Amino acid sequence: MIKVLVVDDSLLVRKALARALSADPDVEVVGTAVDPYDAREKIKLLNPDVLTLDVSMPRMDGITFLKNLMRLRPMPVVMVSSYTADGAQETLDALELGAFDYVTKPSGSRVDIDQYKAEVLQKVKAAARANMSSLSRTRTNAEEGVNAAVGGLSMRDPLERAKVKSKMIAIGASTGGTEALKDVMRLMPAECPPIVISQHIPESFSAPFAKRLNESSAVTVKEAEDGDLILPGHAYLAPGDDHLLVVREGANIRCRLSKSPPVNRHRPSVDVMFDSVAQTFGKNAVGVLLTGMGNDGAKGLLGLKDVGAMTIAQDEKSSVVWGMPGEAVKLGAAQKIESLTRIPDRIMEAVRKSCGV
Repeated sequence: MIKVLVVDDSLLVRKALARALSADPDVEVVGTAVDPYDAREKIKLLNPDVLTLDVSMPRMDGITFLKNLMRLRPMPVVMVSSYTADGAQETLDALELGAFDYVTKPSGSRVDIDQYKAEVLQKVKAAARANMSSLSRTRTNAEEGVNAAVGGLSMRDPLERAKVKSKMIAIGASTGGTEALKDVMRLMPAECPPIVISQHIPESFSAPFAKRLNESSAVTVKEAEDGDLILPGHAYLAPGDDHLLVVREGANIRCRLSKSPPVNRHRPSVDVMFDSVAQTFGKNAVGVLLTGMGNDGAKGLLGLKDVGAMTIAQDEKSSVVWGMPGEAVKLGAAQKIESLTRIPDRIMEAVRKSCGV
């Protein structure tokens, strides 16, 4: 039985969350709290396994409370946030501080409410099994990460520049992936092949997240736009409600965005991106699958391996959730299974080897 404490200043939201969670026989809502001060006392009294925490509350906001909680009593926390730009920034802050994941407040339609209930239950149950040592690990600051970047390839030598341009790095992630991606990107060199990224994330979150990646990385990171020319030393993040594909147009490689139906329940889907990279770059690609729930990306990583690309999966110990990379390992799709801190080195080793450097 998973014991959950619901923390929200809205009576309506507290009741809705409690109802949704209590519908599952494996989940018990042991209590609700109206604000962080109330939550602090009820955590001591009720000893919950998982917390759902509103981002915006009176007296003390959810981010401040989360910071204190992770310092004094680390536990899995699912944030409840809005789709607004402010909500996106606050939720990304919460993930930096060690929150497991987040759910966004429903719009109110019947279909949306049903999907919301399923999402809340899925994430709370996954949070109860989360790797807390990975969630609460001490993070290096952005400058240290950039300074410690692994070796790149020369953009000055014409031959080597051509080699770099002919390579592609593709990275997929989901739950726990926002911080895992930051850790990888902090260590990637400015002089590296182009990178495409699909992270399961809401539409309003992807632009602020791309900006954060850019600020902490030597690589130039942006939210992908349809038709973007793909360049070395740049990374392109799939927008929150679009599949990202890589296509060849004459001598150029470009981003193509698609509103085609979700794949593996996701848009963007990692499988869709990996399949396009396999078709466009073949053995000249490196595919990387990071932490996440479900199996999106596992078949795509196998497709990359089948065309001769190097494939890497994050290991279980360093993953917040070993769902997606674990499924890839089961399929035999990953040629290397690596801890998060070793993945940037492995990517560039594969690039240098394929460039003959």
